[in-house]
Amino acid sequence: MTSMQDKKKDQLTLASNYKVYGAFVLGLTTAIAFRVLIVLNHVQPTWVRPLWYFAVLGNFLFFFYRYQITRKRKAAVSRYHLIEKVRSGAPLSAEDRTVLDYLLNSIQRSPENLNYLIIFVFSLIAIAVDLGMTYFLRP
Repeated sequence: MTSMQDKKKDQLTLASNYKVYGAFVLGLTTAIAFRVLIVLNHVQPTWVRPLWYFAVLGNFLFFFYRYQITRKRKAAVSRYHLIEKVRSGAPLSAEDRTVLDYLLNSIQRSPENLNYLIIFVFSLIAIAVDLGMTYFLRP
């Protein structure tokens, strides 16, 4: 049986690089797949539905993973009353510092900002390609 201390420590463990970057690739791939749908509809409509299912199921997994991370971070902030301690200037215990170290490292390691930037760029590309194919490449 695990002690409460072991349980708390497990809750503050960072995900492995494999899991972090696997989720990053999955999220990015499915986001790009959604943007490719509009173009694929012009060139190969029979592939729209399979790609859509891939994108939706992949997003389901990606956003569930992101939900778990956010829930874990928020629970740590609440459980240790970190906002209240920081606002009041109360001294932080060694345990509080461990939690803050986990939170800051979790945020720092996350490639989510790169994910957002790439999705933004691919969204612009998808719109431009669709407009080009719709208005300039019509038969």
